[in-house]
Amino acid sequence: MLLRLTPRFLTKVWGSTHLEPWFRDTLGKTGEVWFESATQLPLLVKFLFTTEALSVQVHPEGKTEMWHVLAAEPGARVAAGFHTPISKERLRESALSGEIEDLLEWHDARPGDTFFLPAGTVHAIGPGLTLCEIQQYSDITYRLYDYGRPRELHLDQAIQVSHLGPHAALQPAREGVLVSCKYFTTEKLRIAGRLQCEPSGPGNMIAVLEGTLEIGGQPAVAGQVWFGTTPFELSGHATILRTS
Repeated sequence: MLLRLTPRFLTKVWGSTHLEPWFRDTLGKTGEVWFESATQLPLLVKFLFTTEALSVQVHPEGKTEMWHVLAAEPGARVAAGFHTPISKERLRESALSGEIEDLLEWHDARPGDTFFLPAGTVHAIGPGLTLCEIQQYSDITYRLYDYGRPRELHLDQAIQVSHLGPHAALQPAREGVLVSCKYFTTEKLRIAGRLQCEPSGPGNMIAVLEGTLEIGGQPAVAGQVWFGTTPFELSGHATILRTS
């Protein structure tokens, strides 16, 4: 089986109207593009576009994720974990006051960087970023701080699942394996010719980041995600993320 997944565009207050070169620009503020199928998928792949900061948030067990930076404006940053360990009481107080922004460990985000976020890692994404996110198939999010927006916070749930110390999230720009954990392994590959993809685990997810190629004999371009459970060949000139 080889499927081209269907993109679903989600409007977000922090999203962007500029989605090129992966998708056509939009009138509304698209924040996330989910890739879906009528067939149950083992993982969820998203593209994220930010013009404002997302909430400071955390995910419970069942939503370990990674972000690969596709584009970044000067000064773009993401946060993961805390400078130093804090208590649950300090976490609650800082979330209510907004001090939590200063307690987080912020990283400059550059194209090609990768960030690995196990479930329980408190994190935030700043404006000016385009990311490819690969995650376990869950969308449970607990907000700790939302920059004064009138959206619900989930302090009790968040504090219960949050890891309260530092986390080494940043994987500097490179090719080959970017992240390998018990839930998925993602590698960045530059295709220049042909590459055979063999079945691995529940299947291979192919996110096309740039260039053009054929996947199993079918044309594919940047901004597409494919899923295969049988052997297939990649041919052309492109940069991809392959996840299994």
